[in-house]
Amino acid sequence: MILYLQKRNPSVPGIADKLYPPQERKLEKVKHYWKLLLSLQPMQEIYGHNRLDVDSKDISIDHFVPWSFMAHDELWNLHPTTKRINSSKSNHLPDWNTYFLEFARVEYGAYEMVWKNEGVHKEFDKCAKDHLNNMDVRYRLYRERQDYSAFSEQLESVIRPVYQSAQNCGFDSWIYHGE
Repeated sequence: MILYLQKRNPSVPGIADKLYPPQERKLEKVKHYWKLLLSLQPMQEIYGHNRLDVDSKDISIDHFVPWSFMAHDELWNLHPTTKRINSSKSNHLPDWNTYFLEFARVEYGAYEMVWKNEGVHKEFDKCAKDHLNNMDVRYRLYRERQDYSAFSEQLESVIRPVYQSAQNCGFDSWIYHGE
């Protein structure tokens, strides 16, 4: 029945997890992956443009589309931000027009590092085992030799239907207004 539901409505992710929610979220591998990336190249998080680096003690992993809707931790939906901003965002959808391009830029930076650095590639593979559940999505998003335009187009094709479904379910839009 669950497979039938998932095939009938692929824009509602994690149907099985919604019926039987995981008792605990395990983002340690994802956080380790992002910290490795930050050790090689600091970046700005997408909401408040705070600089993040490996020494930042305030790093939190955000679900672009809230976990309370997704009910799983897909790598393509996760990115680093600060704990304060992540708490402020809570269960809201980041405003698409304000944040998607910045989100795609951060995700593309990570994608580039996967193909440029063997250590990052190994960490990506470890994360992918637990955090990339659809092989078609893995191939479309993370295949080698994509430019930014192709990558962001694929990312949008994966995340926009999920985002719109969350909107249809009543998740409100959110814009960060600073401290």
